[in-house]
Amino acid sequence: MALANKRKNRIAAWYDKVAAFNVESLFSRKRPIGPPRSVFVHKELPDDYYDKKGRVTKEHIYTTNQVITSKYTIITFIPRNLLEQFRRVANCFFLAIAILQFFSLFSTVSPGLVILPLLIVLAITAIKDGYEDIKRHQSDRQVNYSLVRVIAGEGWSNPNPMEAKSKTFVRGFTPRFRRKGGKKGKVVVEGVDGQVDIPHGAPADALSVNAPTVTTEAGEEHPGVEYDENEPVEGPGGGILHHHHYGTKRPHWKLTTWEDLRVGDFVKILDNESIPADVLICGTSEEENVAFVETKNLDGETNLKSRVACPPLTHIRSARAAADPSNVFTVECDRPDINLYRQNAALVNPDGSKAPIDIQMMLLRGSVLRNTKWVIGIILYTGEDTKIVLNSGDTPSKRSKVERQMNPQVFINLGILAAMSVACGIADAILEQRYFPLGAPWLFDATHSDDNPHINGLVTWAFALITFQNIVPISLYISIEFVRSIQALWIYFDTEMYYAKTDQYTLARSWNLSDDLGQIQYIFSDKTGTLTQNAMVFRQCSIGGRAYRGDPETREDTDVTKADPFVAKTTKRMSSDSDTGDSGSATASINRSPDVTSVPDPKKATEVKLSNGVLKRFKDEVLSSDIARAAASASSPDIDADSYALSRHLHGFWLTVALCHTVLASVDPETGALEYKAQSPDESALVQAAADVGFTFRGRDKEVMYVSTPFSDGLDRYELLNVLDFTSARKRMSVVVRKLDDDEGRLLLLTKGADNVIFERLREGNEELKDVTEDHLAEFASSGLRTLTLAWKPIDEDFYREWNDRYNEASISLEQREEQIEAISEELETDLRLLGATAIEDKLQDGVPETIADLKEAGIKIWVATGDKLETAIAIGHSTNLIGNEDNVVIIRGGGEGRPVYSQMLGAVDEFFPESGILQEDGIAHNIQSELNPTGGYALHRVNTGVSSIVGNDNGKRPGGYVLVIDGAALNEALSDDMHKQLLLRLATQCEGVICCRVSPLQKALVVRLVKDGLSVMTLAIGDGANDVSMIQAADVGVGISGEEGLQAVNSSDYAIAQFRFLKRLLLVHGHWSYARNGSMIVNFFYKNLVCIGILWWFMIYCAWSSQYVFEYTYLLFWNSFWTILPVIAMGLFDRIADDHVLMDLPELYKHSRLGEYFNLKLFLIYMLDGAYQSVIVFFFMLYGYFSPTSRVDGFDTYLFEMSTTMAIGAVMIVTIFVGVNIATWTSWVFFALGIEILLIFVYTAIYSVIKPGWFVVPVYGNDHYLFHSAYFWLGLLFMIPLALLPRLVCKSYKMMFNPSDLDRVRYLHKLHPEHDFRQDRASGGVDYLKRTLSMTHGIKRKSLLAHKKNDIRTGSRTDMATGTRQTNTGFDFSMEENGVALKRLQSNLSGVNQPAGGHKRRRSILHTIGKTIRRKKVPSTVVEEPEAPFNPKS
Repeated sequence: MALANKRKNRIAAWYDKVAAFNVESLFSRKRPIGPPRSVFVHKELPDDYYDKKGRVTKEHIYTTNQVITSKYTIITFIPRNLLEQFRRVANCFFLAIAILQFFSLFSTVSPGLVILPLLIVLAITAIKDGYEDIKRHQSDRQVNYSLVRVIAGEGWSNPNPMEAKSKTFVRGFTPRFRRKGGKKGKVVVEGVDGQVDIPHGAPADALSVNAPTVTTEAGEEHPGVEYDENEPVEGPGGGILHHHHYGTKRPHWKLTTWEDLRVGDFVKILDNESIPADVLICGTSEEENVAFVETKNLDGETNLKSRVACPPLTHIRSARAAADPSNVFTVECDRPDINLYRQNAALVNPDGSKAPIDIQMMLLRGSVLRNTKWVIGIILYTGEDTKIVLNSGDTPSKRSKVERQMNPQVFINLGILAAMSVACGIADAILEQRYFPLGAPWLFDATHSDDNPHINGLVTWAFALITFQNIVPISLYISIEFVRSIQALWIYFDTEMYYAKTDQYTLARSWNLSDDLGQIQYIFSDKTGTLTQNAMVFRQCSIGGRAYRGDPETREDTDVTKADPFVAKTTKRMSSDSDTGDSGSATASINRSPDVTSVPDPKKATEVKLSNGVLKRFKDEVLSSDIARAAASASSPDIDADSYALSRHLHGFWLTVALCHTVLASVDPETGALEYKAQSPDESALVQAAADVGFTFRGRDKEVMYVSTPFSDGLDRYELLNVLDFTSARKRMSVVVRKLDDDEGRLLLLTKGADNVIFERLREGNEELKDVTEDHLAEFASSGLRTLTLAWKPIDEDFYREWNDRYNEASISLEQREEQIEAISEELETDLRLLGATAIEDKLQDGVPETIADLKEAGIKIWVATGDKLETAIAIGHSTNLIGNEDNVVIIRGGGEGRPVYSQMLGAVDEFFPESGILQEDGIAHNIQSELNPTGGYALHRVNTGVSSIVGNDNGKRPGGYVLVIDGAALNEALSDDMHKQLLLRLATQCEGVICCRVSPLQKALVVRLVKDGLSVMTLAIGDGANDVSMIQAADVGVGISGEEGLQAVNSSDYAIAQFRFLKRLLLVHGHWSYARNGSMIVNFFYKNLVCIGILWWFMIYCAWSSQYVFEYTYLLFWNSFWTILPVIAMGLFDRIADDHVLMDLPELYKHSRLGEYFNLKLFLIYMLDGAYQSVIVFFFMLYGYFSPTSRVDGFDTYLFEMSTTMAIGAVMIVTIFVGVNIATWTSWVFFALGIEILLIFVYTAIYSVIKPGWFVVPVYGNDHYLFHSAYFWLGLLFMIPLALLPRLVCKSYKMMFNPSDLDRVRYLHKLHPEHDFRQDRASGGVDYLKRTLSMTHGIKRKSLLAHKKNDIRTGSRTDMATGTRQTNTGFDFSMEENGVALKRLQSNLSGVNQPAGGHKRRRSILHTIGKTIRRKKVPSTVVEEPEAPFNPKS
């Protein structure tokens, strides 16, 4: 027994090894991650880098910067493609049969003709695969041939060794430099006009740069040469030289393709250009060598990240400095690492001193330089060693699920074929050995070595393999490839999935996965650029208890530039044509280009440009009139309490918005308008909204901030003293400012943050304002808007001086610095005064909420994987319907916060899913600490949060489902071993949706593989960025968004769509159709071939099992190529299980496709039984019909082919009608396909039978004379066809009448009432409603009168399993780089911290005068706080 088990285990292990074989593993380009490296600049390689032969050792040769996503090369195409195709068991069988017929003993026709169908199948598939890969090669070359400026010239050499580039398959395009000659003696620099158009499939980082050409006095052209601006060139004698004196020997920047970059090269990158490799920053154009990058292709975050140059290298700010041989240093780097947030390196100077290098000094490949004129850096990692490539995978060879399911069915048919062949061989051997001694005439002379009763059984077995080979039809694979190709065209030509804005059709890049679209069970989606537009809109705000909801959108709201209505009072130089007096009445022409030199200062700009990432301006007539009235009344001594309170809140609210941020203000050189540059679109939208209502932030000069307001005649100046930065833990940001030009120099604390954090820190009193604001916040959140709450307070000078001393001490503390700063900040951020709240819309792609709701209704589970922070992910979950009304959110956090991740997941299962049985499963139960298992590693306990008053006592038990939110740190731990994976997977399957936030590209792929392999389900991944490539490749089906943000994901996807909303139609219509068509086509294909093979098999009983054909050979030869091919092809191309609008209106119908009802083993066996039954009817009915003495009037016996031709024609008619019965929708093409097959075999029989022997010999000459005149023929067809089809027709009728499916009901209703609107039925309950109201025997019972209730996007309860905190969602979300370089720079620039108030030159403010007036009148307050002078600590 033990030996048997051991042998069984070996067989199972062998089978698992074969099943797990992956073709990619033989051709993978991935090489092992190299060792730590040293990058040498202006110094030779050390001796230990060379081997004994003087060659650089392999570990010190760096990979090329060439990145290849294609699958094939010119060398590997044939072997790899053949390996992929011969993963089909059927192809191996066809090859074996073809080889067998090359032996003359078994040859039926020409061996070349036998193998031709297989060669056609292989060639068609290879051509298709090759065409798809050609597109990938072209896209690769588009990227690899992008241009970047690299150091060149005299004095520069790069000693770092690089490996040779790979040869690509297809030439895409080469960089072309425009050359234009100039006048002799002048330097002419020309660039290409615009950028090269990027075709579909090319990544967005394939950005071209201007290609300058330098022409010398001698007329020599140097294409791609560029010199630094304003750099004097000194000659040997100290004089100034012209460029042409040195030609290209002088250090300069040379335009070079990305693939030619080397480790150790200095590169110069300009604004809005993509980063070509992982680069260490040396110098930038900005103050203090700061650069800003957009990393959404890496981590999905839209907010800009700030980076800083390596301090010892900041002197390298030109080509001349980079090429200077005296700049000798070495960069010691760690080995290439997939972690996007970590970089360990050090700069080693010649004297041995070292300076640290971290990720804040790096520009990673895939990111884009923003808001920075230029950056000079040195390349540390190239190509496959860059972080973005390390986080991606090789292009996989995907096979559809239907194709994988076909293998077992082919095995079944092969088993039947083997049994039939063995039976024929054995029976023939027995009969020959029995009748040979009796002198049987058919065994005459059967005494040779290759022809005798002992060997003929084996020969008959081989002949039987050839005779019955069509049981596995090779034409099936040709038909599938053809049908899938046409289905790809159906998708491409579907105008419902055409995006006119970008002229983009939906493109099927992989033609063999169309049926997989109909079986998707899990969708993994990116957020940024996929669900959202990477843009914000300031929608509403609540100020002092009043809600301002914005006016309806007009065209003016999206104008790029707009005149500032209050600039006249600020600059005193505004022209009369732009002095409108109304914030919405003047719009500057975009095409107008004012003299930029006339407004070089942001403080003097007359227009405000619409910020990047902001779609429209904020305009509210009520707010504008309130601000105008408040500004006008500010100079009136008779102001009442309500007006004063409103004035105070309006001024304080918008001043906080305009000052509490890290936004930079500059002048657009093209339009001369004021332009805001922010790290995140959140801040852009806030500052832009403040400018739209008149509170225009006009920049900062070191620590002094300038703002123009409707309340002031000139610029208000505020000294920035402290910035208490925003973090995920604090959920708030505060600034301490001093009002300059004021008698008292008041100190103000301006704060914005999450509502719960701000409300906890408000001073006592004024509950009415708090309640009204909370109601507004709940209203904003219910609309899916992102909220921020604003507050302020005045600060006493003495208190601030003492607090600031302690804050400075904490800032320089070496121990627990963050904790000390947080505690001291907490002291200042108390007793705040509420101002109001903002509501920003993170603009979704069109139709995203509706699409997600419909996909969820279709039974598809949706997981969102994003690099954004947790609050942003949850906010998007609410706005997209992923988190619906009354849903419960379960949060799992990592990173050492609270309980261990495993304990959090156990607690979530115990609290929310106690009846699921998960805690009793093997692998989980033994990890739980209990009385019976004291050694368990994790204690199980619930957390009493004590905040039930906030969320209610029914928290976690609301009628909605559960949505799991898990961050990247927790995922890192949860994916670390099988124990964590099992629990995570079981917990996630209990939830309706999962949101993974702060995840890396590699983690996205690991999550997809966890679900795909752990649950054996069909997965689809959709994204638009380079950070989504690994996820797209890991899923069964990858969909790339090829819209406005780029084409990185499309390059590795199977399908390319322009908008997320098109995914609904792609799955519910084309996926459903394709799967139903292909599944039905395949089982019908197997069925029709079994009919033919069955007839041949039954004839074996009467031909001594000799493997002879009952049909004339051409009828058998053309069975799959002419007689029966068109009906199944028509089924695969034109069948519609239901009309497209029905499938779109009733997403529940997708469950039939998702559950695999159209192609499975049960269905296959049913069709095989049908084929076997019909073969019995055809053969035996006609056999016994012709068993009379004779069917001829002349008395001669019946010829075999007279009977078998009747069988062949009858079988073709039965198969054709049978396939037609299985087609749900008969179009003109279907009628044509069915009719032409029946007509074709009749015409062929008539013509083939009259061919005279004088032309060429045919075995059926004259058959028409006997066949068409015989009553046996016509009566046989008349009775045989209905008898053969009777079981199928009876079953379909019974099912339709007494057990109809949802699709049957829908089709029936649609036939009765073609104009019926199924959306009304969906609103009334969808398919369940149809079951109640529609009877298949009595028709419609009652009409739908119920109105559709829209899914209200409201808040649900949230439980943080790390801390046990529970709360309801109020829409808070704010995106900002935490602890970034820009914020640190801003904090470091703060000065004048302890200056006395009297040290500033001030003028009396308008609101200060208002405060004194109000104090004299002592008018009581109403809704707002008690009246007091705004921003006056003494009031």
